[in-house]
Amino acid sequence: MLALLPRLRRFAHALARNPADADDLCQASIERAIKAKEQWQPGTRLDSWMYRIMRNLWIDTSRARTRHGETFAPAEAGESVGGAGDRAIEAAVELGQVGRAMATLPDEQREAIALVVIEGLAYKEAAQLLDIPIGTLTSRLVRGREALMARLGEAA
Repeated sequence: MLALLPRLRRFAHALARNPADADDLCQASIERAIKAKEQWQPGTRLDSWMYRIMRNLWIDTSRARTRHGETFAPAEAGESVGGAGDRAIEAAVELGQVGRAMATLPDEQREAIALVVIEGLAYKEAAQLLDIPIGTLTSRLVRGREALMARLGEAA
């Protein structure tokens, strides 16, 4: 499970759009997985099981926030740049632009892109994880990619 932590954090950031919420989601997912470790079936993919736990937790959290009338905090305007050099700075700026563009996507498109494009899951596996047909996943990916490209084109 420890080896999955970077991937889980990336998925949490894609879902939550807020670093603090993403860290909380990641921690809660790991806690839930540890408590329910008997439910994981050896021979199955641990990462898929963890992604499903995280996604379900996120859905529960989002519903609870909606019921309580809370809103999501806006994404940070920028992230601190830690490296020197033009290429590192440009890469950090582009990554921030992609992150902000991802944050504007609907949840369904953002989840699909995070699992397939960022995490590298196969379409079939991502569709199973999201509990949707492959055709639905494909259309969400197409619409999400088009929206990202349009938003990133506007940022240039």
